[in-house]
Amino acid sequence: MLMTVLQLVILFIVIYMLAPFVITRICGLVVVRRGKATRQVAFTFDDGPNPTYTPRLLDLLQAHGVKATFFVLGSEAEKYPDIIQRMHQEGHQIGIHNYTHTTNWVMTPGEVKREQVDMSADIVERIIGERPTCYRPPWGILNLGDLFSFRSRSGYRIVLWSVMVGDWKRSTTAERLRSKLMRRITPGAIVVLHDSGETFGADAGAPLQMIAGLDAVLKEVRLQGYACVRVDEMLDPYWRTRYQIGAGAPIMKKSYKSTIH
Repeated sequence: MLMTVLQLVILFIVIYMLAPFVITRICGLVVVRRGKATRQVAFTFDDGPNPTYTPRLLDLLQAHGVKATFFVLGSEAEKYPDIIQRMHQEGHQIGIHNYTHTTNWVMTPGEVKREQVDMSADIVERIIGERPTCYRPPWGILNLGDLFSFRSRSGYRIVLWSVMVGDWKRSTTAERLRSKLMRRITPGAIVVLHDSGETFGADAGAPLQMIAGLDAVLKEVRLQGYACVRVDEMLDPYWRTRYQIGAGAPIMKKSYKSTIH
């Protein structure tokens, strides 16, 4: 009897946790991992906003004329609404990365949608007047119920990535990050980076190295003929006409200044 219960538990774990991992991360089904455009790349940033690093990153993107996508934590958006507003005013896309950085494996699909995704979307919508349409779960991990609820009726598109370089580690120096990204970026790539080092497993100072390395990468990809675009601009015709490369977006006066010099 005990063995039967144990077997059922193992089967549940495999179906609820590991099956979605294979379906999404290995097979690439149900989710978006890259675009189809020949000379586009989308830079995306998880875990923010962070009051120290996100304003500095926004300064860098503005200097290069680049639009990006930020997958924000609802709990951090609540703390720093001025940074969220600045992202929006400067033409960046804002997506959802849960309310807290908690894996979906330890929650039911209903909890994920109500207490993580919808709650965060409500917060962002109150700040910018526009509801996010893209969602990236922490660590890119979904549970089995997520596959059905998000695909059928959630109103969110699940966006993962095609390029990850371990930028949350202090050992990934600016030069290593630059080298890894330039080797791995291909047409249609969706790159995941992190503008906060405060989540589990991340180094608190790692975003500083990421920003320094990204500065060099943005110069090089432009020289190679890539357009750096938002995820929705990469995927949807409407956004391609609204946010063209070089087109100016209204810029809000900065409310948060980086403390790094």
